[in-house]
Amino acid sequence: MLRDFFKLAVKNLRRRGLRSWLTMLGIFISIATIFTLVSLSLGLQGAVKEQFRILGTDKFFIQPSTGFLGPPGSVGGTILTKEDVETIGKVRGVKDYSYFVAGNAKVEFNGKTKYMLVWGIPLEHSEVYTEIESFKIEEGKFLEEGDKGVVQLGNLHKTGNIFGKSIRNGDKILINDREFKVKGIMKLIGNPDDDRSIYMSEEDFRILFNEPEKVDFIMVQIDEGEDINEVADRVEKKLRSERGLTEETQDFAISTPEDLLESFQTILLIITGFLGAIAAISLLVGAIGIANTMYTSVLERTGEIGVMKAVGAKNKDVFSIFFIESGLLGFVGALIGVILGFGISKTIEYISENQLHTNLLQAAAPPYLIIGCLAFGFIVGAVSGTLPAMQASKINVVDALRYE
Repeated sequence: MLRDFFKLAVKNLRRRGLRSWLTMLGIFISIATIFTLVSLSLGLQGAVKEQFRILGTDKFFIQPSTGFLGPPGSVGGTILTKEDVETIGKVRGVKDYSYFVAGNAKVEFNGKTKYMLVWGIPLEHSEVYTEIESFKIEEGKFLEEGDKGVVQLGNLHKTGNIFGKSIRNGDKILINDREFKVKGIMKLIGNPDDDRSIYMSEEDFRILFNEPEKVDFIMVQIDEGEDINEVADRVEKKLRSERGLTEETQDFAISTPEDLLESFQTILLIITGFLGAIAAISLLVGAIGIANTMYTSVLERTGEIGVMKAVGAKNKDVFSIFFIESGLLGFVGALIGVILGFGISKTIEYISENQLHTNLLQAAAPPYLIIGCLAFGFIVGAVSGTLPAMQASKINVVDALRYE
């Protein structure tokens, strides 16, 4: 019996071809939107978790409360210094550390001038920094302790046409009117900021920018077996003591990987929820469209309903036919929406990888997402058609047969 109801429902929907497609329009647009948002959200979460996995659970980070490269004079003009770094290195539980100092520089190559970030790193402590950033060399060599007058470039300087011509290992570039030789070009990381960066020794940086003490960001690696939160707490107290601060006047912030991941996920949930609310409006429009179509169908098929009842169809049979029709409208709309959403997600992933040079925007399509969207579409359609189906089932057989 149920199979017959489905066959009849499919036949009726096919008979009203154009109207059925227009009715499903709102459903598949909303499902496509929801699928795309959730797919990219899941992919982004997966990519970020992978980055934190690579980062490891044995490192935490310290920066001024305003963030590195904060505006001049922020937090009373205070900055982190090399003296702070030395203080951190003496805290129990700290295995190693690294840091960087950053500045905007004028960079010239191939007759073109660009302004971009340049990073100075202590080459005697470069291992922690290299590990955190997952750096790998594609061409040339890493910077080594004792290097002077040389730089290491992100991959986009070679592949991204930044200066209208690829920079290759051994080329020379001007940074703030001083000549540097390219020693190494890194493999593509997937983060545009990293892939456009220029790295040099801390010593060269401080001379070039006349920054004798400032430190923008510190990375701390803990000893094996130590608890990262306990070591971070010891470092925080020691820094406050050495800098003459209290909890109320503290001008630096310490972040563990868990803190960063939690903050990121909170922001992502807010953005996804906001966009999901917009998609829900489209879904509501689609649901109203299904209800309207089903009400119209009931009026058009009043005589048909009378005939069905006259030959023995019960109220529940009539209800089932209209209920299944509306559910199928929602299901087919959702199916088209899933296919469309998957295509949009993959297109965004392709554009981000090939045009934006980032691998953070990835499309994820786990089975539960596909099944959930299809079930959601069917439920929305079925619920939207419930009242019209109830109205159809209650039509009096005599009045129905007289209806013209």
